[in-house]
Amino acid sequence: MTDRWAQAEARFRQREAERRYRRDDKAWERSRRSAATPVADDPGRDAEPDTGWDPYEDDDTAVIPRYVDEDEYIDDEDDYDDAEPEPRSRSRSRAGARPAPRRGGRAAARRAREQQDGGHRKLLWVAGAVVLVLILGAGVYKLVNRYTPAEDFAGPGGAPVIVHVASGDTATEIATAMKEAGVVASSAAFYEAAVQNAGMSSVQPGYYAIPERSPGRDAVAALVSPEARVGNLVISEGRQLHDQHDVNTGARKEGIYTKIAAASCVGADTERRCVTYEQLEEAGAGADLAALGVPEWAMDAVRQVPDRRRQLEGLIAAGSWDFDPNSSAQEILRKLVSESAARYEETGVLESGAANGLSPYETLIGASLVEREALPQDMSKVARVIVNRLEIGQPLQFDSTVNYALDKTEVATTDADRAQTTPWNTYAMAGLPATPIAAPSIGALEAMEKPEPGDWLYFVTVDKEGTTLFTESYGEHLENIELALESGILDSGR
Repeated sequence: MTDRWAQAEARFRQREAERRYRRDDKAWERSRRSAATPVADDPGRDAEPDTGWDPYEDDDTAVIPRYVDEDEYIDDEDDYDDAEPEPRSRSRSRAGARPAPRRGGRAAARRAREQQDGGHRKLLWVAGAVVLVLILGAGVYKLVNRYTPAEDFAGPGGAPVIVHVASGDTATEIATAMKEAGVVASSAAFYEAAVQNAGMSSVQPGYYAIPERSPGRDAVAALVSPEARVGNLVISEGRQLHDQHDVNTGARKEGIYTKIAAASCVGADTERRCVTYEQLEEAGAGADLAALGVPEWAMDAVRQVPDRRRQLEGLIAAGSWDFDPNSSAQEILRKLVSESAARYEETGVLESGAANGLSPYETLIGASLVEREALPQDMSKVARVIVNRLEIGQPLQFDSTVNYALDKTEVATTDADRAQTTPWNTYAMAGLPATPIAAPSIGALEAMEKPEPGDWLYFVTVDKEGTTLFTESYGEHLENIELALESGILDSGR
């Protein structure tokens, strides 16, 4: 209604500006014809006297604008056009003379319209008052809430609950997650404390254990503390599922299951809860491979693994991982295995057979051998040795495959160790081991997917700095072994 009012008023003012000094076309035409044509030439009408009146001279017409609807303005204009104008004299006494108004329903109609306009204006005033009240009310509400403290717990906090911080989460989204988890009484309490803590900028995506029913400031302090993060796992390249011990030092090298168990712990002292090593090993040996996240391209080979406890070897990739510590052992393994498979697939392992002649799972096994046998600069050459030996049926004879089945390991192996027949010992059989022997790095996998061209069949590391010599001649290889013996790198601790 307000828009219509403005539009109608604008049209009214424009038309009034055009009409104020508009000539009367009918009177002008009669005047022109009277002056140009004698009366006798127009017998059908009486001659009009020449009054000498100029319609543009001394026109003191005054118009008082008022609001009218568009329809009303058109009606009034028609009324004036229908009325025959009276000749005007130059006398000032007749300058303001106008035709007598018509009688009848026109005046009544105008009064009715004016009453209707008055009603419209009254409605506009009422609507405007309502809008004003709403605006003022919103402003007062905002002002009051601005100075009202956010709802907050008094503390101290209770048992820890798990909150997930996703990649890209803002402080507002984290505050909402804290409220939904029951950590804080309101998201505003957390947010107000978070924006004042510079440590928030260093919070990483992952899972955090934060005491429930904490004051906002305490919840923020807990989140930014290093010990709050749980379910975070870092797997180094070449790590195996199970623990191993060094022959020379006796030091334990923690396996992936041990690391998962440690990362799953939440709480302190008697309230501490963890997924155990035994639970993970049992779950990892399960027959439902799909429930463990094993990809289709590895499913058939994994079903044939002779030791079910080792069936997931190599399927959990090296790298940094996050999992919900509230999950079961099977759920944790499924997440790690399925996400690792996706990471492997990104390297092109599914298409690698065109370059190495192997299946995706066989390529993964080869990559684990490369990881345990070579330094990064030699990985692609070691991969070529593996492919070349497989093509001619020559046993790989890698000490890493002998060590895989041993509880105590070292770089050098004994004759007794190499004589043991296991599904992994490549001294005792030709071909690849039954499973990967470790978690390969992406670099090792890419090297196995596209081995460096060459005819090499042998390699040996000849010093403790990692210098490795490659050859296709067995005689040269024996000479290189002598170099390794002289450096002491092949000395056994047994």
